[in-house]
Amino acid sequence: MQTDRWPLTPWQPRGTVYGSLLNFQTEWAIWAPRMNADPYKAPPQAPVLYVKSANTFSPAGQDLVLQDGVTEVDIGATLGLVMGAAGQVESVALLCDWSVPHASYYRPPVKFRCRDGYLGLPEQTTPFGRLSNWASLSIETRRNGEQVQTLSLRDMVRPIDRLLADVGEFMTLQPGDVLMVGTDCLPGSLQGRADEGMRPRAQAGDTVEISAPGLCSMRVQVRAAA
Repeated sequence: MQTDRWPLTPWQPRGTVYGSLLNFQTEWAIWAPRMNADPYKAPPQAPVLYVKSANTFSPAGQDLVLQDGVTEVDIGATLGLVMGAAGQVESVALLCDWSVPHASYYRPPVKFRCRDGYLGLPEQTTPFGRLSNWASLSIETRRNGEQVQTLSLRDMVRPIDRLLADVGEFMTLQPGDVLMVGTDCLPGSLQGRADEGMRPRAQAGDTVEISAPGLCSMRVQVRAAA
């Protein structure tokens, strides 16, 4: 449990926030049969990234407001690596990478992932050196108090060190940038709904909490637009 005193101003990223796709085993397994089809005709050799624009940043204490006819959202529990100097991870944050349910990753899913308020943030980050065995970290997602997903970093296709190294092969992360390690599908997505890669979902009225040992948790109320 986080015991440090929270700052007066809730944390927000100071740089660009990047998300990672296909970085957990279940999601990779769902898409593997189609990786050799058009338009790419081969599995990705480098990390597949996208950007969460600044309008998505939702500081702790703010609700997620569903607008423009959206009635439910995918819950995207993830770990954000906050970069410091010299390309090193300075701190980490539990994040919720909300998205409108969608089936295709073949084009940048901006209209699904970059809506206003679609990146839930914690009150503060946690120094990266505070925890030692990141491979064993498990992130729990609860909806209205019920556990709906456990994300284990053991299931990452690219563990933290390799993800950072592979991203560094083609771009430089600046101090203040945040690299999210990815979100995962539910195990049942491999049966019956494989084309959707289903994630846990939330609707108006739901309360979502994301937590992990030693890290500041993130809690958001989902509501409909007035």
